[in-house]
Amino acid sequence: MATSRTMSGEYQQAYERSMTDPDGFWREAAALIDWEREPETIMDSSALPFSRWFGGGELNTCHNALDRHVDAGRGDQPALIHDSPVTESVTTFTYTELRDLVARFAGVLRSVGVGKGDRVVIYMPMVPEAVIAMLACARLGAVHSVVFGGFAARELAVRIDDARPSAIVSASCGIEGKRVIEYKPLLDKAIDLAEHDPGRSIVLQRPQFQGEMTDRDVDWAEAMSTAEPTECVPVAATDPLYVLYTSGTTGKPKGVQRDNGGHAVALRWSMEAIYDIHPGETFFCASDVGWVVGHSYIVYAPLLTGATTVLYEGKPIGTPDAGQFWRVIAQHGVKALFTAPTAFRGIKKEDPDAALLAEYDLSGFETLFLAGERLDPETYHWATEKLGVPVIDHWWQTETGWAIAANPRGLEPLEIKPGSPSVPVPGYQVEILDVDGSPLPAGEEGAIVIKLPLPPACLQTLWDDDERFRESYMSRYEGYYLTGDGGYIDADGYVFVMGRTDDVINVAGHRLSTGSMEEVLAGHPDVAECAVIGVNDQMKGQVPRGFVVLKAGVTRGEDEIGPELVALVRSEVGAVASFKNVAVVPALPKTRSGKVLRKTMRQIADGEDAMVPSTIDDASVLDTLRPVLEKGPAGG
Repeated sequence: MATSRTMSGEYQQAYERSMTDPDGFWREAAALIDWEREPETIMDSSALPFSRWFGGGELNTCHNALDRHVDAGRGDQPALIHDSPVTESVTTFTYTELRDLVARFAGVLRSVGVGKGDRVVIYMPMVPEAVIAMLACARLGAVHSVVFGGFAARELAVRIDDARPSAIVSASCGIEGKRVIEYKPLLDKAIDLAEHDPGRSIVLQRPQFQGEMTDRDVDWAEAMSTAEPTECVPVAATDPLYVLYTSGTTGKPKGVQRDNGGHAVALRWSMEAIYDIHPGETFFCASDVGWVVGHSYIVYAPLLTGATTVLYEGKPIGTPDAGQFWRVIAQHGVKALFTAPTAFRGIKKEDPDAALLAEYDLSGFETLFLAGERLDPETYHWATEKLGVPVIDHWWQTETGWAIAANPRGLEPLEIKPGSPSVPVPGYQVEILDVDGSPLPAGEEGAIVIKLPLPPACLQTLWDDDERFRESYMSRYEGYYLTGDGGYIDADGYVFVMGRTDDVINVAGHRLSTGSMEEVLAGHPDVAECAVIGVNDQMKGQVPRGFVVLKAGVTRGEDEIGPELVALVRSEVGAVASFKNVAVVPALPKTRSGKVLRKTMRQIADGEDAMVPSTIDDASVLDTLRPVLEKGPAGG
């Protein structure tokens, strides 16, 4: 990897050591974790593509997240702050309080028959009990599988049948904005649909909706009132900690399986090296525990570090306004915020001048981290200008569990290049390959891959499906993990992720990135967010179509703005892009984690049977857009 003079210091030394002496590098990182039994080997690559980290070692992840901090005298420090604008409440739990609640709930799980190696499905909103349930599973050595709260009953049933849990932990309802989503009826229907009998359901009754209980159900509060606290159960480092489902191309979800040892070591190391968060400092990750970001950086990494983590039950806008992130940062002394670019595009649309910022003291706020989708330069520049702190793009996936490429703020803050998540994180050997598997030179776009073995905390396999693991990730290029993203590495070693490889379109023989066109559209002063898809064309193979959402207060319409956008793309990308059609739409269809459903949009536009993922946030947005997609471009 070519590097610039800015990378001659601590980052470069760490990266090179992780490549040339991975055993020594990760053995040192493992010293930050308490072990019941020290690992005998650091990495066993004899079974590649399956990686086994810290073989022979035994530990307990819950002990490392809670008990050891209490034992070290940090019991009175806040561990978890639940900030819920939807219920107008803030609740703080110290490390001692959280440990005691987790130990008792582990006792509840044990009382309904959950033991080491059993699976537990957790179907919860953003409440403290969701975190308690996850950590209680880890305490027992059980394997949790968190399903995003409010998922459709059929999707929940599919996950029940795949994970085959011994118990389910749920809540009676969740709250999204001003809507109460009734979970208990969805859970009951899912259990009826599932072939597997999940055993007992432990239900947290919330005042906003009381679910109807059955003989199968256990009331959370009642069970906790008589529960016996349970100690931590040591597990092998290679034993699974959790299974988290991500959408699969076949419609069958893929259960990403994460281990205990590698996960604890890598996340603990990343908290200081990447996010510059140390014990006692406060981190705010505005995601959801149903997503990998919530697993890694709401729950596990901050608590493994001994930091204070904020669990936020609300939206970036509308609960009640676009200033809620600023309020949380000011009220709780947040040092760094981690969220998705779509959250900031929403804030920018509602409050383009960031007028609400003036109401809050953000003097202790140091860094904004964004990930989950490509960070367009327009959003980067807006956030940088308004907040006056470094805005750090970084790139990772459900499968990796932590950053593949990032700007390591705790090791050595590097130059920020808008449009790039910066450089490969130590442990990841990132390369760019062409269709034949040959390495591409700096600046040339191709498939982004990671040379095996993958570093700690990446997926071990897919739950109960080793063959699909091989086929999905390891079969395209032998010896490499296929990320599914396309991009390039520049002469300075910076990674540029241009989008999923199926978002690279072929226009009359020219391979063009839709991400490049989106960058141009997003730079227009009236555009809040946008998407570009490639649709089939009889003459050119594919042609791009653009869809833009305008900023609040813009009164000009498609007839006036459309030609300006077409001219911009023609000027910046070139006539070869054949970009002629753009539609102004009220909103873009997205998953709940903020990713635009470009593939679904493209399938509708091409007249195919569209695969609408279960993770869609608001299906009505897609319904509104469907006629625009189906009728084709204006005048077409």
